[in-house]
Amino acid sequence: MTIQWYPGHMTAAKKKAEEAMEINDVIIEVLDARIPGSSINPMIESIRLKRQRPHLKVLNKADLADSKITEQWIKFFNSKPNTTAISLSAKKISEVKKILSYSKKLAPHRCTSVKPLRMLIMGVPNVGKSTIINVLKNKKIAKVGNIPAVTKTLQRIDINNNIILTDSPGMMWPKINNDLDGFFLAASHTIGINAYDEIETALVLSETLKTLYPKLLIDFYEFEDSLPTDEKFLEHIAKKRNFIIKGNKLNLLKAAISFINDYRNGVIGKISLETPSSRELMLKNLL
Repeated sequence: MTIQWYPGHMTAAKKKAEEAMEINDVIIEVLDARIPGSSINPMIESIRLKRQRPHLKVLNKADLADSKITEQWIKFFNSKPNTTAISLSAKKISEVKKILSYSKKLAPHRCTSVKPLRMLIMGVPNVGKSTIINVLKNKKIAKVGNIPAVTKTLQRIDINNNIILTDSPGMMWPKINNDLDGFFLAASHTIGINAYDEIETALVLSETLKTLYPKLLIDFYEFEDSLPTDEKFLEHIAKKRNFIIKGNKLNLLKAAISFINDYRNGVIGKISLETPSSRELMLKNLL
């Protein structure tokens, strides 16, 4: 199964973002710390490199991710030219405020009333851009929602007299070439619900977690023996949570949605679905 999701408004958003990048000094790209590689939009990277703008990668939702793996990603991104990477949780005001000091370092010639620092914030949908903006502004100015693609147009926000931030809609790219990226993005709530199958996504997520975090699964879902394969994993959750439908059958769809939400909410444990090395290997296998 291949997951694709590219709503019509994103084509116009891409064009506007290209125009905005011409007048901005620093590009802030917000990623999901649980899937930093999968949540990189290749279109954003292409536009940024063309304009040769300094780049701040913000790994948000670090409170949900495996801290050791997040450290690996920070080191990996910081090794790239003209790039600085930080991790944070948008729930913590002090951590979000660090974005301003790091952005100033990337454009030291700016940040005065005559030459304000101009920042463009970008990222795939539902990675927490709007929450970050509201913290930076100390005011609820960007619309926040628990569904992908809430922001539809570019918006200028004056943080103060010396700093201007432009908010852009969450953008996907026209074709997801790697199936696993699609499943990781869907599981992490970046893709619209109509674009993926919950059971299939849950099964891919479960296989990934069985490999990376088997003990977390065993402890949280109270498996007595080895972890079951395929749909038997969802059957176990359905039995434990009494998800029954007509005919006394197990409701695997409800079990799949419940499992995905457990991952999204961080109740299973701190989880990262990919490392720099695992992603490099995966991309090599695509060639």
